Amino acid sequence: MKSNITNSDISNTREQYMVWFFAGGEARNERFNIFTGSFIRLMKEILENEFDIIRDIYFSLDMLNVMWTLNNCQRPLKNPQDNRIIRTAAMQVFSKGYNPDTQIVLTASSTGSIVAAQTACFLAEQNRERLHFKKAIHLGLGSSIISKNSELFRKLVEYQKEGIVGKIIFDDLLDADDNSHGTGGATRREAWSNAFGLMFPFFSGKFSGPSFLNTHPEKGHVHRKRSKTVQKALDYIDVLLIKHKLAGDKNAERAKEVVSKQFV
Repeated sequence: MKSNITNSDISNTREQYMVWFFAGGEARNERFNIFTGSFIRLMKEILENEFDIIRDIYFSLDMLNVMWTLNNCQRPLKNPQDNRIIRTAAMQVFSKGYNPDTQIVLTASSTGSIVAAQTACFLAEQNRERLHFKKAIHLGLGSSIISKNSELFRKLVEYQKEGIVGKIIFDDLLDADDNSHGTGGATRREAWSNAFGLMFPFFSGKFSGPSFLNTHPEKGHVHRKRSKTVQKALDYIDVLLIKHKLAGDKNAERAKEVVSKQFV
């Protein structure tokens, strides 16, 4: 008997992915540090149209982005649909090639991890009845000040238990010796106190130097030093696509090929 299955049918049954990246607060649509620029370039080479960055979410002044981050890394926003940053991010997830069968993956670094976590909470809440996405949303939150003791992180775990959020990659994306990890705390007061301690460690009984404000490529804070390296991008790709296979087996193999070329 002749099969009625066409090549088009086969291609349509291929598992589809859409990986979004929330860059750090210093990034702009076309202005990136070395890590961010390298990560975007390599991810596009690996995933092609199945990868894009979230645009137009940050304030023009870096200090405003820092303030927003410190104020919103503890708990989910009460009315995220009314927040410009979250609304803008969510609209992009729904706008580019949206398909309810697509596996959505939200990846992020630094300030972007807070925006990604808040966006994930918003999308998960909207998707309780599985009306928007048939598959659980995967998350990769890197170099983050989000505390595991925060209501925000606990809410993500709650959504995970309900099957709305899938994998949450967190510990594997934390840079060794980065003392900013988890400093967002459980309250805004704790976040601001830790922020001042990181910036002025000599006046803090909790943190040691160098200051978070020190961006020197060798003597600066490790969080800032790592942002100036291609290696951080390679490490992220290794964790997200190869180790945890957030974009499937085929893209994991493609990631290995692309990463291996960086060492030739």
